[in-house]
Amino acid sequence: MELKDLLSQKKTSVMKRWYDLIMQTYPAETAMFLQAEKDPFANPVGSTIYRGMEGIYEGLLRETDPEGVSGFLDSIIRVRAVQDFTPSEAVSFVFLLKDVLREELKDDVDPEGLLVLGSRIDALALSAFDIYVRCREKLYELKANELRNWTSKLIERAAKAGGRGQ
Repeated sequence: MELKDLLSQKKTSVMKRWYDLIMQTYPAETAMFLQAEKDPFANPVGSTIYRGMEGIYEGLLRETDPEGVSGFLDSIIRVRAVQDFTPSEAVSFVFLLKDVLREELKDDVDPEGLLVLGSRIDALALSAFDIYVRCREKLYELKANELRNWTSKLIERAAKAGGRGQ
């Protein structure tokens, strides 16, 4: 059986295991909520992560290059970039897919096929890291602008208060 067919056939079990592993990267209470709440409006984080996972997995099935799934990577990374994750923790979800696929496919795919798939996932991880860096840069830029605006307002207030005292 071809790798593409195997990936398609095992999609449900791979997605479940991958999602469970991603949830384990969160504190226990948060993970329980993210896994239990199925309403996308009550649980936008869990919903965003799962939709991103589906897009990434479909990209693997279609052998899409990392640029083709960057929007799905971006949606997950944006969530993780504003949370208390280190850079390696933020992008670790990509490597978790590699672990799940290695386990799911070990008896059905030759080692060379797993190597090729692993290389494609590594490329996704590199792309995810680039996206993470851009997200963090944007966050720092927003914080710097906020601080600059806050400081300007303080200076304006101080100048107005100084003018009233004369």
